[in-house]
Amino acid sequence: MSALLGCLALLILTTVAPATAQKAEKLSRIKTLYVDSLGPSRRSEEMRERLRRRLDRSHGIEIVSDPAKADAIIKGTGQVWTTGEVALSPHSHSANEPILEGYLSVEVVGKGDQALWSYLATPSKFPWGGIADDLSRQIASRLLEDIRKNSQPAEPAVATRTSTTGATLKGAGATFPAPLYRKWFQSFEELHPEVHVVYEAVGSGEGIRRVSEGEDDFGASEMPLSDQAMSAAPHRFVQVPIALGAVVPIYNLSGPHAKIRFTPEILAGIYLGKIKKWNDPQIRSANSEATLPDADIGVVHRSDASGTSYVWTDYLSKVSAEWKSSVGSGVSVTWPVGTGAAYNDGVAAAVQQTPNSIGYVELIYAIQHEISYAQMRNSAGQFIKADLASVTEAARAAGTPDRGFRLSITDAPGKSAYPIATYTWLLLPERFEDKSKQSTLRELVGWMLSSGQKSCSALGYAPLPPDVARGAEKFVERILHD
Repeated sequence: MSALLGCLALLILTTVAPATAQKAEKLSRIKTLYVDSLGPSRRSEEMRERLRRRLDRSHGIEIVSDPAKADAIIKGTGQVWTTGEVALSPHSHSANEPILEGYLSVEVVGKGDQALWSYLATPSKFPWGGIADDLSRQIASRLLEDIRKNSQPAEPAVATRTSTTGATLKGAGATFPAPLYRKWFQSFEELHPEVHVVYEAVGSGEGIRRVSEGEDDFGASEMPLSDQAMSAAPHRFVQVPIALGAVVPIYNLSGPHAKIRFTPEILAGIYLGKIKKWNDPQIRSANSEATLPDADIGVVHRSDASGTSYVWTDYLSKVSAEWKSSVGSGVSVTWPVGTGAAYNDGVAAAVQQTPNSIGYVELIYAIQHEISYAQMRNSAGQFIKADLASVTEAARAAGTPDRGFRLSITDAPGKSAYPIATYTWLLLPERFEDKSKQSTLRELVGWMLSSGQKSCSALGYAPLPPDVARGAEKFVERILHD
């Protein structure tokens, strides 16, 4: 992760001096690129070289060997690991083929240390040419396509300002966006030494409680709250969408096996305690190529009040009438079966340490812990892997959030939509007694909704649809005005 937490471009604030104009760098202006190291491993170096060659063969982009001569630098990290083995012959286990998983996460950073673009690639369904070539091909193709798309007229200079007094902001809530928040807040502080942002990833339930009691300056959650719930809070607050993400079913399966696929019925059956064995007929039917063990399924769920659990149970409530009537949805529910673990990190670690177990986490936690995660059958009957494209499609297919920016996008329609996708929201107080904190929070959230969106893809979070981001930015300006 340390390689993903590099510098991002941020606005330079000044309030004592007049606002100054800063020329905005544009992706479409890139003509020369330097590809930095993508990690120390042999696979990382292979991905770097393949990415260099693919970009160098493109028209209009030159790959240079000196970063000082580049319009922008590609930074990031890549990794490949083995998740298991699959037998090449059903009659022999002596010749097995490794099952590989991995990722390539990059940012394109301009000369002013401004993040111009980012993306996280995971292996495609049929990685012809090997996984390193597949990941580098995805990054190169997406970058070149976005450079061509981003050839609008030049952006105007950006007027920026800064507070000389600074402020310390304290927030708490969801673990779901915590990797993204850590990156954003670190980057904001690097360019704003007078500002300090503290975020405690204590779960959505606790984050909601703290902001509604006025204990913290902001909160975070994946649960779209009702007007009634927010109006009942002692300290009124609003929800603002900040990014898109996915909750994935993770598993730790013993023995040789192919990658696993789940249907809605299988997931509901496992978490209701009705499907108890990995070789249950329903699981075998969806995974005809897998060798499934005759082993009990170890079910892991969140033990804390969790927005990730809300997304998971919201999905199960939509696809299973029995789940909806007997368990329902929420940040905390009475689980029919299973063992609890705290936070996304805790669930990931529990599954990783428990053979033949299943759990659920936000996508980046599965990638960080190098844990297998399953494809899900969506409402159109297609088995879909969670990635940036399928999460973005879920948001598009679900429609535009209402003026309160609250919308569940689980089980969205669409052939390529990933079904357990969600917005993640900031919870912002409507009133601040401390005007310095109010001004700083407005600047921070405004940056997260604009420049910050260009860097969230590197961590596996999809940026907001442009119209949603613009609407949210105007909403924040109105709510947190002086």
